[in-house]
Amino acid sequence: MEKNQPSISEIDRRYLDAALRFARRNQGQTGTNPSVACVLVREIDDEFQIVGSGITAPGGRPHAEPIALAEAGERANGATAYVTLEPCAHHGRTPPCAQTLIDAGVMRVVAATKDPDNRVDGKGFQMLKSAGIETIFENIGENSARVVQAYLKSKTSNKPFVTLKLAMTAEGVMGLRGGGQLELTGSIANAQTHLLRARHDAILVGINTILFDNPALTCRLPGLESRSPIRVILDANAQLRDSHTVIKTAKQVATIVATPNQMPEEYQRMLQQSGGIQLACELDNGHIALPELMDDLRARGIQSLLVEGGAQVAASFLKEDLVDEIMLLEAGLPPALDETIEIVLAPFTASKLPQGFEIREELRFGDDRCLRLGKLES
Repeated sequence: MEKNQPSISEIDRRYLDAALRFARRNQGQTGTNPSVACVLVREIDDEFQIVGSGITAPGGRPHAEPIALAEAGERANGATAYVTLEPCAHHGRTPPCAQTLIDAGVMRVVAATKDPDNRVDGKGFQMLKSAGIETIFENIGENSARVVQAYLKSKTSNKPFVTLKLAMTAEGVMGLRGGGQLELTGSIANAQTHLLRARHDAILVGINTILFDNPALTCRLPGLESRSPIRVILDANAQLRDSHTVIKTAKQVATIVATPNQMPEEYQRMLQQSGGIQLACELDNGHIALPELMDDLRARGIQSLLVEGGAQVAASFLKEDLVDEIMLLEAGLPPALDETIEIVLAPFTASKLPQGFEIREELRFGDDRCLRLGKLES
């Protein structure tokens, strides 16, 4: 809570939490705008009631506030607006959201997170206060920041927010050398992985994952198939073929292939005909230069990136200090492996976390355990 501002009540916290949960619904679907929620609450007949709610529409427009106000109608007059991000203050094709709240007669605004966009950055709060609206900024910790973490990072660093997802046994076994997919986690954990994909702008893997597993890298939860993220493939040596699933379906799901600038004409023709997007990148010791790639992806509007590559890609992202959050899925029932088969080990395990990360949350997905790791504050 900021100094010299009204305190927040338990009722305020409850409705602000509800708005934060609501905002997660459209994560990964709102383009370069964040997924923001607005919940309008009024006291009617001595009871607090939600009279309107809105969430940033897919593509980024309209914003949450005008949607909630339209639903509330005249009941917005005298209401409290719970918003997950500071209302915008700049004019575009539509009036600023701060002005729409003022015009609707909202009495109070409780916001969870400031907007670092230099067109807003406190100006939205100031507009509301100047209009006589009680305005409270209540940062309720990581819960509020997580909802717009990708947007916040993209505005402050011009890089995507990177989530590294790895599945492994307790001993760190995550694959088999030379091919053959190793099924580690159960159906509940797998469904959570697809939900994670739906909440990200893009998903990235290295070429070995394509060669060995030939994955689709889509969201296959019933009803959420249209929310598959953009696919990003690292291919420094032109190994992709038109027989791979990501290439065969590139016209249905956007697919970016990160390659060096000079590639064989036949390879470039194959990508073009399939609908794949070639992104010419710099090389670093024969591998795609990841920091520069992150800049390029952000320039294309990608704010959240899910890295699902193998051990080598994971280690490379960690080495370059590009990982913001880790989702570690630990198999509940490790498979019995033939001792003659060479295994692939993860760059870390639950008992030996990567430097600079700590456990923020532990979840159970059936027989599997999920650890969410966050960066230690410097």
